[in-house]
Amino acid sequence: MREQIHMEIIRKLREIIEPICENNSFEFVDLEYQRETHGWVLRVYIDKPGGITVEDCAHISERISKELDIADPIPHSYILEVSSPGLDKPLKKKRDFERHIGEKVNVYFLEPFEGKKNIEGVIYGTDEEDVLLQVGENIKTIPLSKIQKALLIVEF
Repeated sequence: MREQIHMEIIRKLREIIEPICENNSFEFVDLEYQRETHGWVLRVYIDKPGGITVEDCAHISERISKELDIADPIPHSYILEVSSPGLDKPLKKKRDFERHIGEKVNVYFLEPFEGKKNIEGVIYGTDEEDVLLQVGENIKTIPLSKIQKALLIVEF
């Protein structure tokens, strides 16, 4: 029962927050709503070409806060945090991969794909249901439905 209520709150939060982000020229990446040691936390991840600034986070946080005060979807006090997804954010959706074409990733599968649990390559592109990954000289077509997550490989 609690899990159902929690999922309903998350659904309502997404319905409220995603349009706010889009109307302010930000990409809504994801949100987390969870109880932590200091209380309930609502974390909203946003992005835009060129990256997110502290001012962007403050701007969208103010807009989200106003709308949440009106809609009141959360039945108790919470802390709102708005930030960029960071370099270590897992890629899961088609648009995540599209944003990082040409970058190196490690893709982890829900179950072995071509006998492997994970594969490293460069994101070559996407199509309707797949990610195209360049592995050596080959382009592999990997169904999005088979991907658990993909992590960017950050080289310094």
